[in-house]
Amino acid sequence: MKCFSNCSRRFLSLAWPVLPCALVLGVSIAFIQNGPLPALPKGDPDNGGLFLPGNFEAVVVADSIGSARHLAVNKNGDIYVKLRRVGPKGGSVALRDTDNDGKADIIQNFGDYEDPGNYGTAMRIYKDYLYYSTAGVVFRNKLTPGQLIPEGKPEVILTDDYKNKVHGSEHIAKPITFDNEGHMYVPFGAPGDVCQIKNRVPGLAGQDPCPQLEEHGGVWQFDAEKPGQLQKDGKRYATGIRSIVAMDWNKADNTLYALQHGRDNLVRTWPALYSAWQSAVLPSEEFLRVKEGSNAGWPYYYYDHMQGKKLLNPEYGGDGKKAGKGAEFEQPIIGFPGHWAPNDLFFYQGDQFPARYKNGAFIAFHGSTIRAPYPQAGYFVCFVPFKNGAPSGPWEVFADGFAQRDTIINTADAKARPMGIAMGPDGSLYITESVKGKIWRIMYKGGRSKFGKSQLAAMEERKNRTNIKTPDEVKDNLEKKILAAGGKSYNLYCGACHQGDGKGDGNRFPPLAGSEWVTGDKKKLIEVMLHGLNGTITVKGVEYNGVMPAHNFLKDEEIAQILTYIRMSFGNKSTAVGVTEVKRVRNMQ
Repeated sequence: MKCFSNCSRRFLSLAWPVLPCALVLGVSIAFIQNGPLPALPKGDPDNGGLFLPGNFEAVVVADSIGSARHLAVNKNGDIYVKLRRVGPKGGSVALRDTDNDGKADIIQNFGDYEDPGNYGTAMRIYKDYLYYSTAGVVFRNKLTPGQLIPEGKPEVILTDDYKNKVHGSEHIAKPITFDNEGHMYVPFGAPGDVCQIKNRVPGLAGQDPCPQLEEHGGVWQFDAEKPGQLQKDGKRYATGIRSIVAMDWNKADNTLYALQHGRDNLVRTWPALYSAWQSAVLPSEEFLRVKEGSNAGWPYYYYDHMQGKKLLNPEYGGDGKKAGKGAEFEQPIIGFPGHWAPNDLFFYQGDQFPARYKNGAFIAFHGSTIRAPYPQAGYFVCFVPFKNGAPSGPWEVFADGFAQRDTIINTADAKARPMGIAMGPDGSLYITESVKGKIWRIMYKGGRSKFGKSQLAAMEERKNRTNIKTPDEVKDNLEKKILAAGGKSYNLYCGACHQGDGKGDGNRFPPLAGSEWVTGDKKKLIEVMLHGLNGTITVKGVEYNGVMPAHNFLKDEEIAQILTYIRMSFGNKSTAVGVTEVKRVRNMQ
């Protein structure tokens, strides 16, 4: 009896079912997996830096595992995370907590497969198989009870044979979800912004009809267990959806839900129609109830949550006011502010949290990149209460503090960006982030029946923070701060040659004022700043033959500030250069 009692205490404190003492007693693995769950571990004193509703606690399970995307938690508590890129040790990570302190003490990389891109995303468990994706392939591995790392070569379930053909390769992440009837759902994102013949060209009309909708811009349904499928083997389930990373099957109403990433940077392509403020907050990120045959209207329409309707895109004759036939397309159940980047969706089925969370939707907003000159926004996890397939109340801030700062000027300022959401067997919620790869486990420790407004009050106040609130068009414009920083760096690194007024020296060094090199292609300008320039060039009809030294010793943020400054000073009236744009050009070399 003493042996059994000791063994019982031991296996109840573990999150995995390999227990010699239990095996001696003949206790089956199945019993251990389905038996009493261990007590919840202590949360970190600071909740791992997160702000949560009252009586919720968080513990950091692991830190710095690599750029984490989606994750899945097995019924024994093992955690599986998809990394954005496949490294020397593989493209996935498995984690196990052997002593139930909330911290993973076994962390192993795995994944013997190729991924030429950097958009690996999906990680889901379906019928005891681990499903995960690269930009172009959905794989699966059989999970063996008690074994952390799946054995054998991954099985190819689906290959995107259109990924790098004809149209290009934007929005090619492959999140996945499953219904109750053996189907797998995979989005094929739009290869461009708004279906132009030449992508992202200012003022260029969109194609009508849009040929990209034949193989992109929608969701396809596949057999969840059939290997070797191509896109043609699936059925186009829904269309008119530009880009999906957040998607989940809601078991409560047996329906697919997804969030669409809205189009980019309206002010850059249509400056006569949209202001920088409108471009920062529009178009809405659409939370869609996706039924078979749904058409959400991309590329012809976008949703404006402030006007509460779908509007015609400017590439198709819109001006920010024309509704056209927008009402005929699938309307979102919620329109969130623009560029928050919804990157995972999870409908909560557990019983650990208060009853109001049951069947509600958790959304991870990865955070914006193109809101300048306004603060970047998102970078938090939202909760939407649900009832009968529709929101039953306004959305709430559930977890914030990932970025570790209030005003996020550049995306790179954020210390963490929430990415993936999954539930553990005890109802705990797990969240990944993509900057370094931290994982949080969020638990509820209070009385479930006493949870109410007082526990949510502090979270409601966080809606006033700059990463969540709608920015004031004047007060929250950061252009002066950005220009001040850029001007200081310009005078230090550039002013001696190009002069303080940007007019050059009239001899060796060309003017920046009115220069087509400055106001034109941003990529070309960034390349000059990073790598320098030698030889004869023509600026404003005059030839110059000097040497521009490379400035790649500067940080991405400093280069972005300098280039923004020269594009907005000396009479120039061009758009800002973002840190992400500099980083992208630097990484291309």
